[in-house]
Amino acid sequence: MHFDYTMALGSFLVAIVVGLTGMGGGALMTPMLVTFFGVSPLTAVSSDLVAAAVMKPVGSAVHYRQGTIHMPLVIWLCVGSVPAAFCGVLVARALGDGERVQDVIQTCMGVALLIAAAGLTVRIYQAMVDRVARHPDARRRTAPPGDPAAVAPPEIRVKPVRTALVGAIGGLVVGITSVGSGSLIIVALLALYPMLKANQLVGTDLLQAVPLVISAALGHLLFGDFHLDITLALLAGSIPGVYIGSRISSRAPGGLIRRALALVLLASALKMFGLGPSAMAWTILGAVAAGLLTWLWIRHRHGLPFLPRRGASASGGEHGSRARQDAVANADT
Repeated sequence: MHFDYTMALGSFLVAIVVGLTGMGGGALMTPMLVTFFGVSPLTAVSSDLVAAAVMKPVGSAVHYRQGTIHMPLVIWLCVGSVPAAFCGVLVARALGDGERVQDVIQTCMGVALLIAAAGLTVRIYQAMVDRVARHPDARRRTAPPGDPAAVAPPEIRVKPVRTALVGAIGGLVVGITSVGSGSLIIVALLALYPMLKANQLVGTDLLQAVPLVISAALGHLLFGDFHLDITLALLAGSIPGVYIGSRISSRAPGGLIRRALALVLLASALKMFGLGPSAMAWTILGAVAAGLLTWLWIRHRHGLPFLPRRGASASGGEHGSRARQDAVANADT
């Protein structure tokens, strides 16, 4: 049996992102196998899900010890996701065998990746608005910089039917494509429960993904195209990677990682659709330019200059810089 050290290194880097953000396991690992290692889509999905069934508990255990998991949400998500994930495997097998099913699964992966990238973009936009609104000079301030929006966050009321439905849709997509246990479900959780903290979102998603992925992995072991050598290489890199990422995430969410992940998800989706390198590069550049213009528009909308002034501190921004100048002038007089 051949062990691919390059594949293990790639899975290590992907697993760090998974632990940091709760996203990107199937959304990055499966396209990596298909694009860079020439693995067939069905084999990539099967092997990745079996590896994820071992990897996910490692990251969720870290968050469980840190107390960043909302257990009622985990339960209701699993009510929908566990049976749906197993059914997703049966749907994939019902599509047929050979090249046709590989093409269909690859197209489904591309659609799922685009949805994941769009959902993550919404999260990034909301974070941009919140950051600008907290600026001391903003017209629409919500709270002082670095302060919470409320001293005591309101209690989160679970919506059982909607939560189970999110789990069912996410589980079905995971069973077919291996994408969605983090990329899709965590975005849906944010829409349903906007008061969840970032590390709670990651921790809750990682734990609910454990039974979901185990169910899908069992289905692929029985009906999929599982390859032990690929799974072992993925596990060798992903177990230490997800542990490191989860240790960091349980203390500080990775905003920059989310931006990079959105671009990677977009690039992976375009690759699944067969877009050429030139068209893909222009699309990525357009996405970066659109993000920059959106950031400038948000600042302008809140009464701030397009670009932060030089010398502004991270804690007080431009307001802190002017306050220090006034203090110096008063001291001189």
